[in-house]
Amino acid sequence: MRVGVLGGTGNLGKGLALRLAKAGYDVMIGSRDRKKAEERAEEYSGIVGVRIRGDSNRRVSEVCDVVIIAIPWKNAFEVVEELRESLKGKIVVSPIVPMEKTENGFVYVNLPEGSAAEKVASILGSRSVVSAYHNIPARRFSDLNERVEWDVAVCGDDDESKRVVMEITNSMDGLRALDAGPLSNSRIVESLTPLLINIALRNRMKELSIKFV
Repeated sequence: MRVGVLGGTGNLGKGLALRLAKAGYDVMIGSRDRKKAEERAEEYSGIVGVRIRGDSNRRVSEVCDVVIIAIPWKNAFEVVEELRESLKGKIVVSPIVPMEKTENGFVYVNLPEGSAAEKVASILGSRSVVSAYHNIPARRFSDLNERVEWDVAVCGDDDESKRVVMEITNSMDGLRALDAGPLSNSRIVESLTPLLINIALRNRMKELSIKFV
């Protein structure tokens, strides 16, 4: 299975690319700047010892079976609009968290669609959108020396698409996928991210994730 990571040059994208490649997936990373994607892919390949390819966002969305939108939220929806035709028929994963920094910390930004994942689904007109990876500390995740033991809440309306994403997630060392219900529950999961960031900042802790016990 070929998995594409759009925005694969950021910390979350890097972590996903490295850990997916390590798990045996054929991984491609995408960027608006194809050369940048190719350079980062070469760098990542050297780290993990497995070939990772880089290309434009459009090319990655065309040739991959599963596409993860690891792009900052203020740019993500525009990219999804641009790639709407390329993403048809694909399983699209949204780790997008709409949030803003205020003087009192980070706050979740409410969207008319209900959540970022639901907005992606509305743009694509697809039931194959799945939300996951919102509560992963990106910098820690991008370091393969970091031992992780985190849970990943997975939401979606199409059972088969959700099953595939959960299988992919469980293949990465230290991650456990948990079925969190329909896509409409994504808002709850997304909104945990600013909460975790605020707790970490106020208590001088390193980046936090979640584990259900």
